Formats: sequence, C-alpha cells, structure tokens
Amino acid sequence: MAEHLNIVINESSRVPKYKQIVESIIADISKGKLKIGHKIPSINELSEYCDLSRDTVEKAYRELKNRKVIVSVKGKGFYTAKTDLISKINVFFLINKPSSYKMRIYNSFVDGIGVDGHVTLSIYHCDETLFALEIQKNLGSFDYYVIMTHFKNERLEHVSYTDNTLKELERIPKDKLIILDNDKPEIKGNYGAIYQDFQQDIYSALKEGIEKLKKYDKLILVYPQKSVFPYPRRILRGFVQFCGEYNFDHEILDEIYEDMELSSRDVYITIEEMDLVKLVQQVNAKELTLGKDIGIISYNDTPLKSLLGITVISTDFKTMGETAAYMVLKNKKEKVKNVFKYIERNSV
Repeated sequence: MAEHLNIVINESSRVPKYKQIVESIIADISKGKLKIGHKIPSINELSEYCDLSRDTVEKAYRELKNRKVIVSVKGKGFYTAKTDLISKINVFFLINKPSSYKMRIYNSFVDGIGVDGHVTLSIYHCDETLFALEIQKNLGSFDYYVIMTHFKNERLEHVSYTDNTLKELERIPKDKLIILDNDKPEIKGNYGAIYQDFQQDIYSALKEGIEKLKKYDKLILVYPQKSVFPYPRRILRGFVQFCGEYNFDHEILDEIYEDMELSSRDVYITIEEMDLVKLVQQVNAKELTLGKDIGIISYNDTPLKSLLGITVISTDFKTMGETAAYMVLKNKKEKVKNVFKYIERNSV
C-alpha cells in the first residue's frame, strides 16, 4: 500500500522529515493521486517503507489529523478525509504585533484571498526568538509565508532584521515568501515584497503639506524612544532631514507629558495613539484651537482620526494587504513600494 504514495524525503533538507511526509501526502491528494476516503498505510508500514522512525511518521499523521487531512477509524486504520484546506492556498501570516494597523493589513489580505485560500495568523511580538520558533514550527506546512519583519535590540531600539532572523528567512523557499513593510536585497532568491520607505515617506508627506506647515514656528516630533514595540528610526531621520532642508525649528520628544508647555504656533507629529489622546486633551483643556493656535499631525490613519478631523501621514494598509493577496493568487514575485499619503484635515 505504501508504494502507491509519492513520499519524497530529501535527506539534505532542513525541513523536518515529518513535515516532508505531510507535504507529500497533501500533494498526492491535491493532484488526485489519493482520493477522498482512500485508506493510507499504517504508521508501522510507512515507517518501514520510508526507513524512518515510527515517531517521525506518527508526528506527521498527528499533524495531518489536526489539519483534518486524514481521519483514523478505530480498528481499521487511517483514511483521507474531505477538507477545504486541500483545494485552497494555505498561507502562514506572521506579524510583529496585534495593533489595529497590522490587523487592517491582515483583514485586507484575507478579503483579497477570499474563498481561494486559508490564512493562519501568528504574532511574535517583535521577539526574534519567538519569530524563529514560529518559522521552524511551520516550515513546510504552507503554500505561502507572508511575513512582517520588525524587531528590537537589547537597547529596545527598532531593527528590521537581525542575523538570526535573516537565517530563518533563508530557510523559506523564496517562491513561497512575501515580506511586508520592509525589503532586504541581501536575501537570496526571487521573493515578493511590499515595503515602506520610512525615511523618504515622512519626508515626502511633510513636503506635500509644507504650505500649511509654514504658518507654524516649530515642528515637534513625538517619537517614543523606548516603546514596547519600537518604531523604525528612519521615521526620525526623515523628519530631521525635512526640517533641515526647509529650515524648520524642530524638537524631538519621547512622549506627551502631563502639563505640557504648549506654545501657540507649534505643530506636533505624534506616532502613538496615547500621545495623540493626551495632546488633544491638553489642547482642549487650554481652550486652544486646532489648526489655528496649534497643529497636530498623526502617524497612521484610522476611521476615528478621520471623524475627528486629524491630519495624518499614513501608509495605505488596505492596499498593502490587497497587493500581498494579489501576489499570492497570481504567483507574482515583485518588489513594490506601498502607497504613503498626506491626508490634510482640520488639525493643521
């Protein structure tokens, strides 16, 4: 019975052998070589046929059962089961944090994939150890890996990649890899990427709003230096570049403090939501008028900011998710800079 299966084991591959069994059986089902309800070899039979340990085959069958690819019938053995996952594109979607922005990308991606795919979401909280574990645990089990790369070093500063995380990305077949938010030309192979140019994006967005900014005396960027989920320092560099080239007096703060010395003719650029909330509260308490006495620009748009009339500079999260879905569905391997916008409202 085992000889009817096309079990491909690559001894030199870093993919665990049980994962290779899982992929082989799923491939046989998807190609029609194994029909639904077909009996497959027992654990002992497949172990002997492939010259693998019983534990390896048992682990593969356990994963196949968990994914509802096979079922076990007591006293009779294992059978292929009808499952939506076989005929669909299976995508592993790995993000660094569960923020509203990241979830908008994820939801847009899921909507774009539609009924043609099944998407598994996982979060590694900017921790490179968790990132590595997620890659290792899921390697070989999916058709595509859509991965967002944001980490923090020992000083709690943002880094896009580390040596260890690059090694993990190299494990993934490049025809199955799509990287979000960042690009890394040093990664070998032809993979897809939808990225932000954090330094150039903020520079260009502020330049687009320069006529409104000219009525203010000082630009203040509220850049959290020690955030749990740190932000790219390229944002800070782009802000400094803009202020230097256009001769704006400027300052960089870690956060919005209580009882700020709010000065008329200042414009604040906030990144974190709580800083925006605390700033608006103090503006209202001091009976200042947004867009006249003081200006506010917020990083990353939300429906609430639109409702409140807050000017934003923001990447287009919906487009990022849609583009990634398009790459998966059309099997495209392109490097695409995501749309970044200056959206003017009443707060400047």
